Amino acid sequence: MECELKRLIKSFRKGIILLLVTATIMLVGGCDTMATHGRASQSRNQINETRLFLTTYCTITIHGSDDNNLLEQAFELLEELETLLSMTIPGSDIYRINNASGEPVSVDARTIEVIRAGIEFGVISDGMFDITIGHLSRLWDFGNENRIPQQDEITEAVSTVDYREIIIYGDTVQLLNPDAWIDLGAIAKGFIADEIAGFLTANGITSAFIDIGGDITTIGNRYDGRAWRIAVRDPFGVSYDDWVGVMEITNSSVAGSGTYARDFEYDGVHYHHILDTSTGMPVISDVVSATVVAENGLTAEGLSTIAILAGNDSAGSIFESVSGFIGAVLVLDGGEVLVFGDISFSGVRN
Repeated sequence: MECELKRLIKSFRKGIILLLVTATIMLVGGCDTMATHGRASQSRNQINETRLFLTTYCTITIHGSDDNNLLEQAFELLEELETLLSMTIPGSDIYRINNASGEPVSVDARTIEVIRAGIEFGVISDGMFDITIGHLSRLWDFGNENRIPQQDEITEAVSTVDYREIIIYGDTVQLLNPDAWIDLGAIAKGFIADEIAGFLTANGITSAFIDIGGDITTIGNRYDGRAWRIAVRDPFGVSYDDWVGVMEITNSSVAGSGTYARDFEYDGVHYHHILDTSTGMPVISDVVSATVVAENGLTAEGLSTIAILAGNDSAGSIFESVSGFIGAVLVLDGGEVLVFGDISFSGVRN
């Protein structure tokens, strides 16, 4: 994988935000496990391909099949879900909700499923995680302008954040605050990976690896019967190849969040994309990297963000309260590596 990553980074460094480079996790294996961007490749009775969706690279690898039509259908599903859940695509469910001036909007059942999950994450985190963060996240716009908003702008955006003002009735979603915006960016990739895994499983696939911008969902084991080996990136490392350790997963999902991803520095102050909904500023946390393993991608992705928002003192109890949580690896600001739950993790440093 290392040689293919170097090729991708060299090819796409200019003009494209390659979130794969800032991901907290990566598959451990040879270069033949990585798909070629833009076209399907085949080896060891497997098919795989990488395409650009959700402003990131998405790779689907299927073992034990040479059905390229199935692979194409999986990417069609990915595109369909992006057009439902994106905040910025005109006509998407989320776009229509955000621009309905507080009126109820009829949406797809899958959109409601993700919104309900987002509300539940708001409940278990006591509002630290809030999917009505849309105005605030767009205000900061990490990865594009990298500017520090004015305080009055931040104050106004924070006033629109409150997941409790989302009303779901039947197939409709309503924002009681007409100025609020929903942003599902912290959980949508995990949900999409889950949906693709469900589709592939329903079509007889027993081994697959789905990587949606660094959020990973697996079906079964690898082609050789062994568990998937996932490296956890060292947030203090000097290169992408520096890891804190390697975990093994089977038929589960793993997602990571970090304060060193999608960030910038100004006048000696570090600003990152994980925002405190009470202040509107990047959250101050002793957790700089959180990698979570769960039974599904939506849970893994949501909890990885919550772990940074809540900090080390609260993360463990939140993990234990969530059905489907399997384990986690947290890296603290002092470099300490903490392991939670029941996961196979081999550390390479302490």
